[in-house]
Order: sequence, then C-alpha cells, then structure tokens
Amino acid sequence: MPGATGSCSVPLCVSAVEAFFVSTGLVAVAEIGDKTQLLAMILATRYRRPVPIILGILVATLANHALAAWAGAAVAAWLGPDAMRWILGILFLAMAVWCLIPDKEDEGPKVAGAAGAFIATAIAFFLVEIGDKTQIATVALSARFNDLFAVTAGTTCGMMIANVPAVLFGDVLSRKVPLTLVRSLAAAAFAVLGVIALLKLDMGLLGG
Repeated sequence: MPGATGSCSVPLCVSAVEAFFVSTGLVAVAEIGDKTQLLAMILATRYRRPVPIILGILVATLANHALAAWAGAAVAAWLGPDAMRWILGILFLAMAVWCLIPDKEDEGPKVAGAAGAFIATAIAFFLVEIGDKTQIATVALSARFNDLFAVTAGTTCGMMIANVPAVLFGDVLSRKVPLTLVRSLAAAAFAVLGVIALLKLDMGLLGG
C-alpha cells in the first residue's frame, strides 16, 4: 500500500543493493594480498584461535569503515556532485595504481603477546586499516553512493570474504593464488570506476 510504514521505493532499494554489491566486490578483491590480509595470516599462525581472530577483524572493520563511510558521505554533501565527480575519478584511478603495489608482512604492527586473540586482532586491524587502500576505497564509495549503511556493510563483507579464508587456510591460499593477477584485477576494477566517474558514463549504474 502506498505510504505504508517500512516500505521503500524501488529506485532507493536498487541503489542500496548496488552500493552493497559494488562495495563488497571491490574491497574483497582489493584486500587480497593487502597488509591487513597478511596480518590476518600472521595472527592466525601466532594464536591458532580462528574464531576470536575472525570476530576481532569483524569488529575492527565495522568501526573503521563506518567512520570512513560517514566521512565520505559528509564530504560529498559539502562539495557537491560536480566537484565530487572529479575527486572520485582521480581517487579511483589512484587506487588502481595503489593496488598494483604489493604490501609487505613487516608493515603490520607488533601485537603484544599478553593480549587475547580477540583484543589483539581488533586493535591491530583497526590501526593497520587507518590510511589503507580499503579504507580510502570506503570513503570514495560512500561519497559515490551516499549510502553509509550499504557501503559499510558491503566493504565489511568484502573484508570478511578476503580475510576469513586467510585465517582458516592462509598457508595454502598464499601458495595457490597468484597475487599479481589478483592485484591486476583489483586495479582494473578501480580504473573502470575512475573512467566512468570522469566521463559521466554511469547513467545510474553506480548509484547517485
């Protein structure tokens, strides 16, 4: 019924779904080989307690990406659509270049041995994710879609898709998955979004 409580318009629902799946896919691919995924493998090897580590990653990512998504939406509202089109286009292209640069294991922080697996993971992931490419991507995606909840849920889901297998099967995956190929795919995805934003070719495909 029109005006019924809890209903949502079709365009609004479709935009939220697009924001969620685009955010999930981009971050899941970009996270593979990233220093936070390497950190997940290190923590899994050190503590050998996968459930607390996975929960720590979830809590840290939700907190970090919610702040990033809020910042992105606030900046988009302040600058306006024309300025944001250029900023996002350049930012996505920069992200494409960044994805091609491999991370090293020693970029992660040293985790205190006395801390529990959950606390150590939550603190370490929150700190390492600050300024990381997946956090920057969350800012850009939130500014693009202007949907804090869908983007936060999507980027968090993408992080979990990439990091849960790293915690559970890290040693095997690191030998089987060619990280160069994965980084190239992530770079290509961000480059496409950058070109779309700069040339205004989205026609509603990417929200907005």
